[in-house]
Amino acid sequence: MRGAIMYGPGDVRVEERDEPRIAEPTDALIRVSAACVCGSDLWPYRGVGDGAWPAPMGHEYCGIVEEVGADVRTIEPGQFVVGSFWASDNTCEICRSGYQSACVNRVPMGALGAQAELLRVPLADGTLVATPGSPSDDLIPSLLSASDVLGTGWFAAVAAEAGPGKTVAVVGDGAVGLLAVLAAKQLGAERIIAMSRHEPRQRLAREFGATDIVEERGDEGVATIKELTNGLGAHSVVEAVGTQESMMQAIHAARPGGNVGFVGVAHDVAITGMDMFWSLVHLHGGPAPVRRFLPELIDLIWNRQIDPGKVFDLELPLDEAAAAYRAMDERRAIKVLLRP
Repeated sequence: MRGAIMYGPGDVRVEERDEPRIAEPTDALIRVSAACVCGSDLWPYRGVGDGAWPAPMGHEYCGIVEEVGADVRTIEPGQFVVGSFWASDNTCEICRSGYQSACVNRVPMGALGAQAELLRVPLADGTLVATPGSPSDDLIPSLLSASDVLGTGWFAAVAAEAGPGKTVAVVGDGAVGLLAVLAAKQLGAERIIAMSRHEPRQRLAREFGATDIVEERGDEGVATIKELTNGLGAHSVVEAVGTQESMMQAIHAARPGGNVGFVGVAHDVAITGMDMFWSLVHLHGGPAPVRRFLPELIDLIWNRQIDPGKVFDLELPLDEAAAAYRAMDERRAIKVLLRP
């Protein structure tokens, strides 16, 4: 089968890979209908962090079940399914508390490489959620987004306690930040401030529910948010980047007693004790427990109440995965969908 492999920073190739097989009785094998490039895939692409090369790529996926292991009970061949970027049993104590991304038996789907024609999904009963039927082609981008960026943006908004009467500020205008805007709107936020310097992303943020756009960054961005909130700061702030600047901007933009939901994969982020002490903000975040939200998100998408697939502004065949990485790295695309 064909699959994307990263050989090192800036070097993505689509090559023949061994076809996956059922390895455990709890596995499922799916034929991937759509995959995509994630912002977190760009960190190794840019040479940030230690990479073990070559590595299969991709952790976002949806598709049709081809085969299941002997112990799989809730998923059947022929179903269209969406799964999280963490495989989880959904039965352990941590999963039952709603944090499937920290399942005691979790498996990182990125290690299996979803940017491919076929994908083995461990812990299928706990990881995969079937749609009510076979989706029309126009729903597939939105269903794919639920696998990570929508679920992650939703978790960020929930972690920030976005809700009725709240002002929500979103730091980061990538796919996760934009879908955190959508999530905040769905959760009933009264005012949503999107921080973005890029007109196409600003336009999509407004379409998803942003009421205000702030182009300034750092201290200037914080000052602008304070001006928009009577000097107090936002009730809820989403951090969807993962840098020192974005984290400090998020913390300082929140009012005392406010909530920061952070989901940007952190690189060289350090928060001093005094920053935490004097800010009086609640910090909650990390790798999103997407599986917690999948049934609700699939229902919203299936009934066309939300259209998160709009974050995909470029679609390419799987064989052009290298071009997809370049487009996102150069910010010529918000998010690229790959069709095997």
